[in-house]
Amino acid sequence: MLFNFVLEYAINRVKVNKHGLKINGTHQLLAYTDDVNILGGSVRTIKENTEALVVTTKEIGLEVNADKTKYMVMFRDRNVGRGHSVKIDNSSIERVEDFRYLGTTLTDQNSIQEEIKSRFKLGKACYHSVQNLLSSRLLSKNLKIKIYRIIILPVVLYGWETWSLTWREELRLRVFENRVLRRLFGPKRDEVTGE
Repeated sequence: MLFNFVLEYAINRVKVNKHGLKINGTHQLLAYTDDVNILGGSVRTIKENTEALVVTTKEIGLEVNADKTKYMVMFRDRNVGRGHSVKIDNSSIERVEDFRYLGTTLTDQNSIQEEIKSRFKLGKACYHSVQNLLSSRLLSKNLKIKIYRIIILPVVLYGWETWSLTWREELRLRVFENRVLRRLFGPKRDEVTGE
């Protein structure tokens, strides 16, 4: 708890600086527990804001771990910012094409395909962990649907509010749901032929 207060104090001190952590007059910093994300309109802005945060945190006894620090440039042209190097105390910060933040994979091309693949994989693992419950004849279909909606679906759809889906990705989500529901209900008999 004390760490969070100290980090918040450091961030607020940087924000008071007339140039620090601002783009178009607004502060561009995301902080969650000990993860801090600095957003910027250019690599130069990121470098300046990172240096400001490092200096301020040092003043109050915190250190930024250069080995765990990464940066990513999100731009249509993948070569933008290639010539720049961001450093903390003479340690170069690694440039990455994707990283995980709060359970979501972010990519430099703002592509959601990898995140959806990851969500499907986690959803399948979650399904297999409760498969014995879902195949039990002791549970009603309504209870099985509740288990699906409460346990499996949130794993697959975590962070979906930020996704911009194509028709193909929507179809993949429907296919996943239909596959799980078919396994849940088992084979269906045709009412006319009885097959």
